[in-house]
Amino acid sequence: MTRPDDWLDDSPKEECGVLGVYVPGAEAARVAFFALYALQHRGQESAGLAVSDGRQVRMHKDMGLVSQVFDEDVLATLPGEMAVGHTRYSTTGASVLHNAQPIFCQSVVGEIGVAHNGNLINARELRAELTAEGEAFDGTADSEIIARLLVRHMHLGPENAVAATMKRLEGAFSVCVLTPGMILAFRDPHGVRPLMAGSVGDGWMVASESCAFFPVGGVATHEVRPGELVIIDRDGMRFAQAAPPRKEAKCLFEFIYFARPDSKMFETTINAARRRMGMELAREQPASADIVVPVPDSGIPAARGFAEVSGLPFVDGMIKNRYIHRTFIQPDQRMRELGVRMKLAPMVDELAGKRVVLVDDSIVRATTTRQIVRMLLDSGAREVHVRITAPPIKWPCFYGIDMSSRGELAAAHMTVEEIRAHIGADSLGYLSVEAATRAVGKPSERFCLACFTGDYPIPVPDGLSKDALAHPPDVGQLATVVVKP
Repeated sequence: MTRPDDWLDDSPKEECGVLGVYVPGAEAARVAFFALYALQHRGQESAGLAVSDGRQVRMHKDMGLVSQVFDEDVLATLPGEMAVGHTRYSTTGASVLHNAQPIFCQSVVGEIGVAHNGNLINARELRAELTAEGEAFDGTADSEIIARLLVRHMHLGPENAVAATMKRLEGAFSVCVLTPGMILAFRDPHGVRPLMAGSVGDGWMVASESCAFFPVGGVATHEVRPGELVIIDRDGMRFAQAAPPRKEAKCLFEFIYFARPDSKMFETTINAARRRMGMELAREQPASADIVVPVPDSGIPAARGFAEVSGLPFVDGMIKNRYIHRTFIQPDQRMRELGVRMKLAPMVDELAGKRVVLVDDSIVRATTTRQIVRMLLDSGAREVHVRITAPPIKWPCFYGIDMSSRGELAAAHMTVEEIRAHIGADSLGYLSVEAATRAVGKPSERFCLACFTGDYPIPVPDGLSKDALAHPPDVGQLATVVVKP
């Protein structure tokens, strides 16, 4: 689904951010608010918090940024020492309030709140089955299926409910659950989406990324393993293997684009991995040029690495407008054509007469890259050589990234030379899959590379789309499972 503000940026869209905090003797809502702020980059459509005082779970969520959804008055209505939070970018289900998270449900242990990052690839089947058994759904997000399954199994006890629910789920999921007396967090058996655990003051915390810990004085100490369950309550934090781990398939795009540079995953900081990607890119795809210019912000570390290996000067050739947020104002055609100029402004004095190596993280539809190249040339650049740290994106993602159609992917139907001509660059070079994983420091077998190779680690239902749950099939009309869509 194309959103009104997609004209501003055609890069891969963020998935979601989840977190859970237990802070004895403190206001969990306030701590969670600032931690959630650090996960804002993972989703800007909606935000929400569920908070427990030990007896009752209260929740507030709305459309918009964290700073728009919460203020002092709202936080005052959410007393308690335990909280679960969420920032959302919709990858399954429409961007509307009834799909905002956490999902709120009643269970035999009391009220629960469920926050989910990822995508279920068997959501259509599960929803059809549950609907046939009399379950009534409020929204169209696959996250609600997880919540309903947890409620159904909660009579087994919260920890066993998680294990029973995980047996039914296929796809990518990092989930935080709040009950009146505990926080449960678990990660899918392939470990596609990230999840970190650690301490905050005298309490404990889980979050999608380690960057959420620092603002609240927390420390991320443990990367949750595939299939692992984290239990946080007044007795402390403990771990259990809720589902057998399967072939590891951590999303490589977390390192290329999604995660914040100061986060740490796979025992390396994202910033260091991106810098090494730029160094690898300079070795694989050298260019005869005068300066190296990043596309801010995710292109900056890679551009520094490229400059270091190539010996070319690193130059801030563009300035990013820090105050551009999501907008639902429809532009006219002229503004669509000038869309990138809303976010980026050229430094003309640095560019005039120069042969530029332009370093960016990815090309999806190629619309934004084409506009940036044009802008640099209009600003006096003599040549523009585009270098990309992501390999060509040829296949859609069904595990939590908003790229669910091959038709929108430039590399799926154009050669590298055709893309180069389309964007108007003097040359175009991509980093190889092997070099990208080498830069992270782990073998390629430990990553999900489906959007680059078409090899899906978790088989996907034929015809699956982002909005599949808007019109779920009858139980007798379930999709056939195939390896490649």
